[in-house]
Amino acid sequence: MELAVGQVLEGTVTGITKFGAFVSLEGGKSGLVHISEVANAYVSDVHDHVEIGQKVKVKVLSLGEAGKINLSIKRAQESPRTGSASNYRRPAQAAHTVPARQSCGPAQGQVAPPTGNQDFEDRLKRFMQESDSKIADNRIYSERRQRSRRR
Repeated sequence: MELAVGQVLEGTVTGITKFGAFVSLEGGKSGLVHISEVANAYVSDVHDHVEIGQKVKVKVLSLGEAGKINLSIKRAQESPRTGSASNYRRPAQAAHTVPARQSCGPAQGQVAPPTGNQDFEDRLKRFMQESDSKIADNRIYSERRQRSRRR
């Protein structure tokens, strides 16, 4: 069976880690559902949402190098407001029109631009890394000052 991005399939959870869940698909292939793609709410522990052996509906997000398959459970579920999650559009996106001369997607071999949600997560990740780095620098600086006072 050939997989395609955007395809919704049913699979079985075969493993759970702190960063996501591995799902076995038809044809002997398996993919990863990242912790951020398990549920629409904040997920601190994947075990709270899925169990090993559980049948889940997943959506194929991307097919990467070396056969890596990125999956999403939350994007495969139906939205309670409007039916399916794929049909849900925010009002700002619905009003926006794309000029005719622009393409609707990336050309073959190119990477798609990040979605609003992905862009936010990337910026948040960078902020957290910079913040951790600054905190570590401040600790080192304060420890040096304390050591020099003791002498």
